[in-house]
Amino acid sequence: MLFNHLIIVKIISLIACSIILLSACNPNKNQENSEETFPVTEAIKIDTFSYTEYVTEIHALQNVEIRARVKGYLEKFHIDEGVYVKEGQLLFSINNKEYVEELAKAKAIYKSAIAQVNAAELEVKNVLQLAEKKIVSSTEIEIAKNKLEAQKANLEEALAHQAHAKLKLENTEIRAPFNGIINRIPHKIGSLIDEGTLLTSISENDEVYAYFDVSEKEYLNYARNIKKDSINSKVVTLILADGKEHNYKGIIETIEGEIDESTGNIAFRARFKNPSKIIKHGASGKIRLLKKYDDAIVIPQKSTFEIQDKLYAYVLDKNNKLEVRNIETTYRLPHLFIISKGLKKGDKILFEGIQNVKNGMTIQPNFISMKTIISQLGKK
Repeated sequence: MLFNHLIIVKIISLIACSIILLSACNPNKNQENSEETFPVTEAIKIDTFSYTEYVTEIHALQNVEIRARVKGYLEKFHIDEGVYVKEGQLLFSINNKEYVEELAKAKAIYKSAIAQVNAAELEVKNVLQLAEKKIVSSTEIEIAKNKLEAQKANLEEALAHQAHAKLKLENTEIRAPFNGIINRIPHKIGSLIDEGTLLTSISENDEVYAYFDVSEKEYLNYARNIKKDSINSKVVTLILADGKEHNYKGIIETIEGEIDESTGNIAFRARFKNPSKIIKHGASGKIRLLKKYDDAIVIPQKSTFEIQDKLYAYVLDKNNKLEVRNIETTYRLPHLFIISKGLKKGDKILFEGIQNVKNGMTIQPNFISMKTIISQLGKK
């Protein structure tokens, strides 16, 4: 019995020694986890840029409606829809017989008025001669002169009537007001049209205007940038409806004088060359505006996490202890954030492994430069 008791005591002693030895050979598990190695980087300052896109409305440099100025029947089309015409080129003819006759009548009235003026002048001359011989009174002279003035007035009226008839005849031929492309023609030959009837419209689109709205905040940003770089800040790119860039860069020419109270936006206008005339009046697209950032603080996007619409990052102190810090961003670049608040240049941050750490945890940092990270992210 005593022998068995001694054997049990020895076994327990051996187990206790083994536990002590194992404990001495293996560090505390929590301590091992707290010193786990994680990749770390730092916030840096760089000069960079981004593009902001705005929906745009495209207008031809000139786009006007061509309307009839006289009533009549459309007699002939000298052009077709979609063709390019030059200034002064004949587009439409309206039947002009009525206006030819009206002009002929006006000319006849004018000639008659000239004859009546000549007759009145002779009468005045005769009355003056008789007055010298004291055959007629001064009253007769005044009557003759008044008749002459009346005939001269009739002559002026006849001249104006003739000019008006001539203008109406000329308006039976409708010509292009400038170089451009003819749009849809709603009427057919033989249609009876009234004065003011729309015949077509014409667009001069060797160059085009692109109108786009910018928020007040973005406008102020643009205004500051243009003071630093007045040339490059005005250059914009036009993205066409198929997603491709227009071959020519545009220049911002003007900004409206007031901000729209209902939207908080202000309108910009850019001009683009369009020698191939591929862009049509009324086309859609997007304006891409360059935005420069000088000395911007940047960190990788993957170094951040979001809680309730707020952005955070793990920052390391001098003892490699992690601290959760709220940050604010100015802009999202490809794979990077531009930081406006919460970090400064040189702050060490956790690069990867956010899901495996917690606030207050101490880690073993494996530093990776931002230059290396940006290079690697750019290849993805």
